[in-house]
Order: sequence, then structure tokens, then C-alpha cells
Amino acid sequence: MGIRPERVASEMREYISMIIAENIKDPRIGFVTVTRVEVTPDLRNAKVYFSSLGGAKEKEYAAKGLNSATGFIRKMLGERLRMKFTPELLFRLDESTEYSLHLNEIFDKIHKEKEAKNEP
Repeated sequence: MGIRPERVASEMREYISMIIAENIKDPRIGFVTVTRVEVTPDLRNAKVYFSSLGGAKEKEYAAKGLNSATGFIRKMLGERLRMKFTPELLFRLDESTEYSLHLNEIFDKIHKEKEAKNEP
């Protein structure tokens, strides 16, 4: 990715986070954090990755809520970005945090087993 798409993605992440926190009143969207944004080189499309607290059902509701609010978020984003074209938004659940937590649990378990073997 070039410098401009990276800069636009960074600004989009900040603005989308603010828009969700301040302007979206959908009860399906609980505590949502925008983790990263990937913008295509032509700045026409953007994948917005988010994480949400709760179980699988709450995360599914948050995804549906965000996807239904895409038009509103895009309109608000267009007003703040001041670009010729506002990228199309596609919201995706970011499961990298859960994956890293799962790996940490596995490493902790291995570490504890190793310590148990070394104790006399």
C-alpha cells in the first residue's frame, strides 16, 4: 500500500470510531472498536475491521448493525474526509484479538506443564 492509502486508512479509522461512538444509536451495536482499515490503492473500497465485546451472538448483531448503518457512516465520513469520492465500506469482524488470546492460553498451559515436570 502506498503512502496516501495508508494515511487515508488511518484517518478513516479515527473518524469511523468517532462516528460509531457519537452518532450511531443502534442497540445491536454494543461496545465496538475499529481495529484497522484497509483501503484499495484507488481509494474506492475500504474494509473496516472491528472487534466487539460479548459472545458470538453479540458480535453477529454488531456486524448486522454496522452493515445496516453503512450508508449513514459513509455519508458522515464523506463530510469529514473531504475527498472527491468516499470509499465504499465493508465491515468485517476482526478475530485476530481472540486468536492471540487463544495462543497466549496455549503458551501459558505449555509453560505450566513444563514447570510441573521440572519440579522435584
